[in-house]
Amino acid sequence: MPSLTSPYVPHYVAAPPSKETLDYADLAIIDISKADTEEGRDALAIEVREALLNHGFFYIVNHGYPQDQTDRMFDIADLPFSAVSDSEKEMYAGTMKQSGSYQGYKLRQYWHIDAGVRDQIEHYNINRDVTKRGHPETLRPLLPEIKEFSRHNHFNVLHPMLRLIARSLELPEDTLVNNHDYDAVGETYVRFMKYYPRAEEEETKTKNVWLKGHTDFGSITILWSQPVAALQILTREGKWCWVRHIENALVVNAGDALDFLTGGYYKGTIHRVVKPPEDQRNYTRLGVFYFVMPNDDVKLVPMAESPVLQRAGIQSRCDDSEAPTMEQWRKARTSAYGQSDLENGKEKGVEQEVINGVLVKHYN
Repeated sequence: MPSLTSPYVPHYVAAPPSKETLDYADLAIIDISKADTEEGRDALAIEVREALLNHGFFYIVNHGYPQDQTDRMFDIADLPFSAVSDSEKEMYAGTMKQSGSYQGYKLRQYWHIDAGVRDQIEHYNINRDVTKRGHPETLRPLLPEIKEFSRHNHFNVLHPMLRLIARSLELPEDTLVNNHDYDAVGETYVRFMKYYPRAEEEETKTKNVWLKGHTDFGSITILWSQPVAALQILTREGKWCWVRHIENALVVNAGDALDFLTGGYYKGTIHRVVKPPEDQRNYTRLGVFYFVMPNDDVKLVPMAESPVLQRAGIQSRCDDSEAPTMEQWRKARTSAYGQSDLENGKEKGVEQEVINGVLVKHYN
């Protein structure tokens, strides 16, 4: 909880929840507090397995971070956008295409969305080691709070969840925890992200799509739920469904790295961001994320020792000898995203590219 001496931060006023009737995905709700007992972990491992197999998206509740702290983190998340000048943002801009790292700002209009339209999305990315690079002046007094937020995500959410995933694969509980070491060299980071309303002409050209359907390139993404409806997932039946906001819940999804490590058993989930419903259309959409990747030196090959994967059959995306490390995969995906020329795929509405010898699809 913020102390009386915590730096003052202006309150970010979020949009009220939409009252429109939307086709929401029926996602599982995982009560992570039940992971404190052996019996609870057994039950939760089954719930997590079903959630990952059915949608690859689920909610986590009772994660130990109270609502007032969550509210303050959203207040902090707005500062890189509302309290930093454009010239200072340029000073801390990331070098995604050159370095393959998102650290720092991803400024607006960096990504090409479709039909000549570029994005209206800004984000600021902070490695869990907050000292790894410099930060805008307004954020510096808040780095201790951001560091503690990162540690909460890592140790109180991520590690318990990774133990449940390992258990669901009949592997030793710390198998995945050991590959996601907080102190190891890697790119796991906090992201503050702000979407701005777009001109109607841009909406028409992109068919209201703000970010094309894609998979995340890490193992797990943790999104702190917020009220502006815009996130949609592609169900196994090929239907786009909205993700509902639940107060102080976490929205969790699987990414490429987990797909690689489980030989396609737990697939990275395709999701996109679209124009919000009418009653939220003129609001900004502020996001708080914890993007999780295995340690940089982890080779993304299936955990073939898993009895579950042996029974299900392993479907590797490439030969083990050619499998990338996490560092190679994240750098290649980061450099290419929104910058590369995509080819039309065999499926309708699907564009594709080959990265490190692996086919990557984008759903438009």
